[in-house]
Amino acid sequence: MKRLNRYHVLPALALLLFGAVLGVQFDSHVTEDDALQQYKKLKSAFAIISNRYVDEVKSSDIAEEGVKGMLKSLDPHSSYIPPRRVKDTRDRYKGSFGGIGILFEAAGSEQDTARVISPVADGPSEKVGIMAGDRIVEIEDSSAIGLSATEIQDRLKGRIGTEVSLTVYRPLSDKRLTFTITRDEIPLYSINSSYMIDNETGYIEIGRFAMSTYDEFMKKVDKLKGEGMERLVLDLRSNPGGVMKSAVQIADEMLGRPGLTIVKTKGRRSTMNQTLRSQAGGALSEQPVIVLVNGQSASASEILSGALQDHDRALLVGRRTFGKALVQKQFELNDGSLLQMTVGRYYTPAGRLIQTPYEKGNRKQYYENKSASWRDAVYNVRKYKDSIPDSLTYKTEHGRTVFGGGGILPDYIVQPDTTSLATFIRGGQLDAIFAQQWFSKHEQQLRSTWQDRQDEFLSSYRVPDEAVSSFWDYAQEEGVLTLTSNPDSVDTSERVFLEARAQETRDVVQSRVKGRLANELYGTGAGQSILNKTDPAVQKAMSLWPSSEKLAGFHSASSVGVNE
Repeated sequence: MKRLNRYHVLPALALLLFGAVLGVQFDSHVTEDDALQQYKKLKSAFAIISNRYVDEVKSSDIAEEGVKGMLKSLDPHSSYIPPRRVKDTRDRYKGSFGGIGILFEAAGSEQDTARVISPVADGPSEKVGIMAGDRIVEIEDSSAIGLSATEIQDRLKGRIGTEVSLTVYRPLSDKRLTFTITRDEIPLYSINSSYMIDNETGYIEIGRFAMSTYDEFMKKVDKLKGEGMERLVLDLRSNPGGVMKSAVQIADEMLGRPGLTIVKTKGRRSTMNQTLRSQAGGALSEQPVIVLVNGQSASASEILSGALQDHDRALLVGRRTFGKALVQKQFELNDGSLLQMTVGRYYTPAGRLIQTPYEKGNRKQYYENKSASWRDAVYNVRKYKDSIPDSLTYKTEHGRTVFGGGGILPDYIVQPDTTSLATFIRGGQLDAIFAQQWFSKHEQQLRSTWQDRQDEFLSSYRVPDEAVSSFWDYAQEEGVLTLTSNPDSVDTSERVFLEARAQETRDVVQSRVKGRLANELYGTGAGQSILNKTDPAVQKAMSLWPSSEKLAGFHSASSVGVNE
């Protein structure tokens, strides 16, 4: 007989946990006879497996796999969070944690050390003298060599007010230094980058939505306004979502008029049926706004972009969004683990459900269908629009056509040039991987020259020709691409490009590598202004301001009223 393992065990204990979780008896939630009988069936199965299976089984394993199995039979986004991951998950939503305040890159091998990318400004580490480039060699007198990012985080995080000893090696001075650092509340910033693209255009990139995102956003807006911002590029690309409230608050700052629907939620319980509306005024109620989105913009990102599109408030540029319109809530189980479970759906102001359709329990088919429709939405837009039934076609506040049924289609779609070598470099993150290696080899020279000169680096540093040549050598040695002098050998589907194309993309390579080096020197987002200069979506957005200004004027000229 085939031996069972824990993945074949019925999810027996899962339902038993609910009583302890919610502090009530399970029977008070189950009123139908059939549901109660099914509960008893699972209870019996768990008892039989626990006592009679040929090998001893661990109850916690059966329970955990059972819960996962139950959730797997639901929608594609309900999930189980084990106890060991709960704190990190809650920290991400909260937007802060107790720690020492450093951004670091984990060791690349068992013999390597983690490198401090930058200390958080005015954080505990910066105050005691930790510097960018320091190597973490010991934590509390125990070696930190070869530790993973998670292992280092576990040792450095802790209760606010407690102390931790950290020993670093500083390459610039060839010294080992030991610091005693008092842990404090460390913000997990949501804003990856913000700067002025030109004298009137501000740029803000939101990487995720946490409880702190709205406050962060408003501080950046105030700063950019002080620098002359009259219009905004809001970058939500690859933003997976997070806290809905923050997205709603930011939308409110742009809509300006009172009573406009921002989002509607509907669920099985009446408490989920609500409409969130805008208030009067707003810090960005009149400025032209362009929102950048892509296939990884999801959930709260789609709430924000959908509200702005439906009210003709902003021009959306990029590629179709992910298509996740499920409202989720966390339920704590008796061992501290969490069910992150779907309890409702949200709808845009025009009434769109932009959730990609799914069959319960069939996640593989869900993602395959999503990928196929996304390709049409990017490369064959007419076919994609024609495939959408009339029932999923909607009108914006002023009559533009928008679509439901799977993500948000931008107003202007930026199609990638699949034959372009530059597109391949950007899409494959080849520039980032190379820049990390180049930086490691030349770190001491770069830091000694540019460490405290960020503005000068961004304005005047030029990536040497040697680095560009090494970039192409690296790409070919790693088998990432092939350069050929024979035009007949070119096959972009197999990553074979003409050597002449490499020369033509020289400026792109220099710009991309420079931006990545800035991130290595000064922290995540420091080089975004450089990277955006060769970003097709950003550059296209900068040519579309007349359309965005028309929407802004249309919106501000509208009469005040409630939009259902």
